[in-house]
Amino acid sequence: MDWNGLKTFLSIAQAGSLAAAAKQLGVNHSTVYRRLQAFESELGSKLFNQVGNQYVLTDIGENLVAQGADIQGAFNDIERTLVGKEQQPKGLVKITAPFNIANQILPNALKNFRHEYPDIHIEVLSSNQALNMNSRMADIAVRATATPPEHLIGRKVCEFEWGLFASENYLKQTPALTSETDLNQHHLIGGTGAMLDLPAFSWLEKHFGHNIRTRCDELTAMSYFAQQHQGVALLPMDQNRPEIKLVMPLPHLPASQIWLLTHPDLRKTERIRLVMEALTQYFEN
Repeated sequence: MDWNGLKTFLSIAQAGSLAAAAKQLGVNHSTVYRRLQAFESELGSKLFNQVGNQYVLTDIGENLVAQGADIQGAFNDIERTLVGKEQQPKGLVKITAPFNIANQILPNALKNFRHEYPDIHIEVLSSNQALNMNSRMADIAVRATATPPEHLIGRKVCEFEWGLFASENYLKQTPALTSETDLNQHHLIGGTGAMLDLPAFSWLEKHFGHNIRTRCDELTAMSYFAQQHQGVALLPMDQNRPEIKLVMPLPHLPASQIWLLTHPDLRKTERIRLVMEALTQYFEN
């Protein structure tokens, strides 16, 4: 049975005339007439009696309407399924993020996303360096900065305050740490390289640089040195975990701003928009 013929028949039955059915189907009058003639010829039965401009169902037509409505429903379900598959987003999305965020946040942030959009593949580039977004080295950047690049678009999704962290083992073997001045009696773990651009590490270097025994250019490395009882580390609050203890929050230090960024040319790309939305929702909740 011709689907277009059945659809045309059902439309005429519902609309009551060729003109109304043509408007409903988005085709011209002669196309509706031609489809109806071909459908009746295929079935070998007259489905309508014409009364003026109106088309009235014959007994056979009445019987076919009930069955045809079920068939039309089935066809509509098939069409929706096929369209859904064609529109299912797919492709690769490259995300660049600092090591600590790539290791500790992104896996949880995208856990449910992978089930919802199995055809979108994720590539994570763990780096504290600003990758070139113009050359598509990355599609999305998660950056800890107070001044995001002007050529990128996005939003600040959260802030992390700073604190002093150390292992229980280290704290048991060293003098009490109850105030900032007590840091003069401790081995400190600080930053180097680009980390010194952050106000928190500039503060540590300025006031307690003489006590810094270990310097790293990456937060996760600092946290692991602290975990191995090497000293007191200055870390954002997202580094809090059982192996190291928050000894003292430092609310006077400027919070670390986390920005989610992409190139303006990519903002309407569906797969990138979906990943951006998933990450934004995770960070902001």
